[in-house]
Amino acid sequence: MILTSHKELDNSDKTTGVWLGEFTDPYYEFIDQGYEVTLASPRGGEPPIDPRSELTESITSSNRRFKDDSVARQKLKTTLTLAQVSADQFDALFFPGGHGPMWDLSQSEACAHLILDFYKQHKPIGAVCHGPAALLKAAEMNPELLKGRKVTAFADKEEKLVGLYDNIPFSLQERLEALGADYDAALIPFTSKVRVDGLIITGQNPASAGSTAKKLIEVLESVYQE
Repeated sequence: MILTSHKELDNSDKTTGVWLGEFTDPYYEFIDQGYEVTLASPRGGEPPIDPRSELTESITSSNRRFKDDSVARQKLKTTLTLAQVSADQFDALFFPGGHGPMWDLSQSEACAHLILDFYKQHKPIGAVCHGPAALLKAAEMNPELLKGRKVTAFADKEEKLVGLYDNIPFSLQERLEALGADYDAALIPFTSKVRVDGLIITGQNPASAGSTAKKLIEVLESVYQE
């Protein structure tokens, strides 16, 4: 799982980072299925957490489980850098959201090369909410990654409803579409939407985090059966 290291928002003194439930929901889906999870981020160490994701209305059962899980908490404090991981070491890749990936992962060549290595090795890649921003640089390097592919991500409508449309560097929805992706979103904002297209599994928003991880597990297990 690759997490953002970025916490600043444009034109605002508020901060962002990892949306906690978009990390914890998938994390425990993987752990409970017996997978070993390694955490990495561009800067390594402890990534910033979006403070809004720790408010009562955003808390999920996995958030509460995480707070009592000393092993997981230590993992989050000591993420590896991207230079310390390679596709050869792992079976799948997953990008949680929070707005942070819009700044760092979207521009990271190290992240892009890692994604393309997973793709070349026929290993599934999952991303939820703003996590799909990590795919942008990789798709610029290899258009095949997104061209014509069914994807979803946090929608422009949702950005406007949370009041952050003027605090982000670009529209993720528009950038995905510009790179040739077949973007779609749920009719009702903030409801779960997951799209699977080959090795790419994307989820729209926080409500989609656990379901995106479950779909990635399905794809991973089908790859192993082949």
